[in-house]
Amino acid sequence: MSKLVECVPNFSEGRNKETIDALAAAISETEGCRLLDVDPGASTNRTVYTFVGSPEAVVEGALNAARVAFKMIDMSKHKGEHPRMGALDVCPFIPVRNVTMAECVSCANKFAEKLANELHVPVYLYAEAARTEGRRTLPAVRAGEYEALATKLQNPEWKPDFGEPIFVPSWGATVTGARKFLIAYNVNLLTTKELAHRIALNIREGGRGKDEPGRLKKVQAIGWYLEEENLAQLSANILDYEITPLHMVYEETRKDAKELNLPILGSQLVGLVPLQALLASADYYIKEENLFILEEEHKIRLVINRLGLDSLAPFEPRKRIIEYLVEDDLSGALISQTLKGFVHSVGARTPTPGGGSVSAAVAAMGAALGCMVGQMTYGKRQFESLDGVMRELIPPFHHAVNELLAIVDSDSNAFGSYMAALKLPKTTEEQQQKRFQALQNGLKEAVGVPLSLAEKISTLWKPLLELSKHGNTSCISDLQVAAKALETGVFGAYFNVLINLRDIKDEEFKSQTQEKVTQLLDEAKKSAECVLLNCGARK
Repeated sequence: MSKLVECVPNFSEGRNKETIDALAAAISETEGCRLLDVDPGASTNRTVYTFVGSPEAVVEGALNAARVAFKMIDMSKHKGEHPRMGALDVCPFIPVRNVTMAECVSCANKFAEKLANELHVPVYLYAEAARTEGRRTLPAVRAGEYEALATKLQNPEWKPDFGEPIFVPSWGATVTGARKFLIAYNVNLLTTKELAHRIALNIREGGRGKDEPGRLKKVQAIGWYLEEENLAQLSANILDYEITPLHMVYEETRKDAKELNLPILGSQLVGLVPLQALLASADYYIKEENLFILEEEHKIRLVINRLGLDSLAPFEPRKRIIEYLVEDDLSGALISQTLKGFVHSVGARTPTPGGGSVSAAVAAMGAALGCMVGQMTYGKRQFESLDGVMRELIPPFHHAVNELLAIVDSDSNAFGSYMAALKLPKTTEEQQQKRFQALQNGLKEAVGVPLSLAEKISTLWKPLLELSKHGNTSCISDLQVAAKALETGVFGAYFNVLINLRDIKDEEFKSQTQEKVTQLLDEAKKSAECVLLNCGARK
């Protein structure tokens, strides 16, 4: 798959529609960039743009928008609730797919250098691109905001990373860097700005200072008032949602609000959000309330409800979740084809998709059948005593379906790496060595995919055996098909591993891999036989 970087420039203009639209056009008209979201705020007087593209494209897209901002935004006249230091206040680059953090750091440096050289404005680096620890966090770099910048630039300690330390009144200064996905998240409170900020001081990591830190790691927060909504907000930046998830910010805010007798009216996500951030919060409420929910769509609905994400405006998952927005970038994927289209692709005069992709597809069908049998048992009065068992057995199959489907494409892509290596030049000795290594790496990758298929199937034998003992007796034949489908998946994986091992020169790797895949095949044969025996005994 192609490399995909996300860029989220924040411009200090949230009221002038002409400027907001011009900035959006500058981004969307940049070749290779796809504008995903534009989120203006009148009280904050700030607009957050979210777009994706290749590393080269997003740098150019950000520069094009900056050129427009330089002509249309005058910071000397700017007022707003949100902290800010420049017309293009902050411009982070975030890895999305097949991109390392180091590549995003490179994007930030290229952008900073070009911006400073062309517009003659000061630019600072922060987060993973920061050159000193004191410039790592955005609040530290932005301290004093625009109003203090002229004096700040005279201090040698605050010399910009790019550009001269000269105050440009119409622009201010820009901060750029590379970071993980930041979630801008606001909790709505019927109170004053001061009380909202009091709660923010309690929960944010920095708290009230070194001697009085807050409760939540990787969270920055302030309180402000939204005139257009006539309510206050605790406004948080969640710097690492894997450390502090959305629901934790909401629940900690709710706890403090309850102590102060303040009502909460839901919450608000600004810009886009990763799917996993919402699913993590769904899992929290599912566990907390002892719910049984499998479908991704239902989990997202649960989170929208529990966090009140639609309190100020409708929350549309297809427009707000980044993975959904870039889904059509995968339109060429095998799993996006119709069943008829996939079968005809297999039958075409091309090496891919081949046996590896077919094995993964068959295994995914087997996992889906296991899931079906579990759901045909769960919730039925005659099997009511087994509800607890089914709640344990169904999820492994449900999760495995998508993981196995992903391998359908992974297998073809891995083989593609080997084919690409075959086309490398081999005139000189250096070229021959480089080509040889690329071929070996391609073969190992081609081995790794079917091996991961067999390993994933291995995790399903235990729950399938339990299903064969307790599942709905009307679904016995479905369980038998599931067992043979999963076994077929491992057979296919086994033969694909062996054929690719043949030309690998690393003998230790060959020996260990062959031993492992042989064990997985033996396990599959025995487990499938046990499932069939159990099913036969229950007929």
